[in-house]
Amino acid sequence: MHPQLLEILRCSKSGQRLRLEKPEYLNQCIQSGWLVSEDNQHRYPIRDFIPRFVPESNYADNFGMQWNRFRQTQLDSYSGHPISAHRFWQATGWKPEELNGQWVLDAGCGAGRFAEVALQAGAQVIALDYSSAVDACYANLKQYQNLHVVQGDIYALPFPEKFFPFVYSLGVLQHTPNVAKAFAALPPMVAGGGQLCVDFYWKRLQTLLHPKYLLRPITKRMRKEQLFRLLERWVPVGLPISQGFGRIPVLGRLLKRLVPVADYTGRYPLSSQQLQEWALLDTFDMLSPEYDQPQTVVTVQRWFEEAGFVEVAVFHAGHLVGKGYKPA
Repeated sequence: MHPQLLEILRCSKSGQRLRLEKPEYLNQCIQSGWLVSEDNQHRYPIRDFIPRFVPESNYADNFGMQWNRFRQTQLDSYSGHPISAHRFWQATGWKPEELNGQWVLDAGCGAGRFAEVALQAGAQVIALDYSSAVDACYANLKQYQNLHVVQGDIYALPFPEKFFPFVYSLGVLQHTPNVAKAFAALPPMVAGGGQLCVDFYWKRLQTLLHPKYLLRPITKRMRKEQLFRLLERWVPVGLPISQGFGRIPVLGRLLKRLVPVADYTGRYPLSSQQLQEWALLDTFDMLSPEYDQPQTVVTVQRWFEEAGFVEVAVFHAGHLVGKGYKPA
């Protein structure tokens, strides 16, 4: 943890400022210690350079597991392709020069695939996640001096309101227990004149007919290690079946959807080994989360407008994207 982060962090329960106790430093960063609220009622550990505002085990454990197992898979610097960058810039509509030197909140950073993009643009990125994925994010991106990793709860964000000129949450909110409440936590973080961008699975017939929704009542209750071992055996079988269906004219696209495996053949320029790795990661990602709650265009538009945002746009860009400006 960089010492400058202490000026920004707040007690997630009381909103009070925090003071540092018993710090241990390494290379001018705080490796361990305690953050204590002004009234001494709340204490939060700093462990392995990361301030931690949540219990070690929680509903997002599967995400911690998957991102620590697939720590680098979806990073553009690892895949060799600008897949995450394309999704980030297409969804947000922001430009790198706009982010340069600005404080940016990545709410639900996972292993840091989008944080890497913002860091490379020169932003001061606070990468927050509820799960132990923060450890993967830190391991991946610790070479960036403009990275600040925090383990925290989106429902109780440990930051002052109206602080961030840019806030984004991509691939996250539909996996929270209460999506409306999770979204509502983000607008207060946005500074006047700032921008917010979020995305969701799109609640439409095509989405709801996906075979994962037939399987999830079973798979989300399985032990995560058990499910992962099952998928390790299934994906090498299911992916070739999906790829075979994909080569069938006209009906191939429909038939592929019947196979419960994430198949990016023809969509991303990945090698055969990478396609297998992405398939295992994202098949686990779609079957293991405790929550999976797609949203409609009308709902997302309403949430932004009720939060006072203007120039709201809701559109499809791989996912259902919503973005808007907060009046100055």
